[in-house]
Amino acid sequence: MIKQRLKYAELSAAPYKGLVSALMALEKGALDKATIELMFMRVSQINGCAFCLEMHGKALRESGISNDKLDQLAGWRVSNAFSERERAALEWAESVTLIATTGAPDSAFEALQAHFSDAEIADLTFAISIMNAFNRLAVSMRQ
Repeated sequence: MIKQRLKYAELSAAPYKGLVSALMALEKGALDKATIELMFMRVSQINGCAFCLEMHGKALRESGISNDKLDQLAGWRVSNAFSERERAALEWAESVTLIATTGAPDSAFEALQAHFSDAEIADLTFAISIMNAFNRLAVSMRQ
């Protein structure tokens, strides 16, 4: 069992509550919960956050996503299980998560515009960014 390094949510309560508040605000935004959770799962796969993978995998299963689709998420590019809208969002999630390498290319952004409104794109980008922050906290502090 991995021992947590610091209880960061308690030690930095105000910033942690701010992240949680931002996360809760997304639930009232333009994006549906299934899209948000799918992005959370993919970002957490990339970042290797076991805590978040368990939590978001459970949420996705409870929302009705099939185990087959979840099993194919890491290989979404070669899977037929994902819609064009989901593919555009997954491409953006990977681009933003790996921004030092990708630079969030115009091609990934333009693909979003065919399937999402500007408000949805903004919320999607916030969702990806917030999950990256949570992943970095959980992985670095060994949650």
